[in-house]
Amino acid sequence: MVVRMRSTKSHRNHRRSHDGLSNPAVTLDKNTNVPHLRHRASLVTGQYKGRVVIDMQAKIAKRAKKEKETKKNS
Repeated sequence: MVVRMRSTKSHRNHRRSHDGLSNPAVTLDKNTNVPHLRHRASLVTGQYKGRVVIDMQAKIAKRAKKEKETKKNS
């Protein structure tokens, strides 16, 4: 027979307090209505709190250049 320690209501509730955090917190951008994770820059527009923090045009150009070079070498 296995005897288990009893968990108090407080211990049980502390353990369960993180159960509601399984879904990511998604927010819509105020200007473009693009969904993005909270406290993170939008991966579509590159904006965070209304200012551009990631130059998405340069990122797209860099990716295209890299793909072109890999096709050329193949």
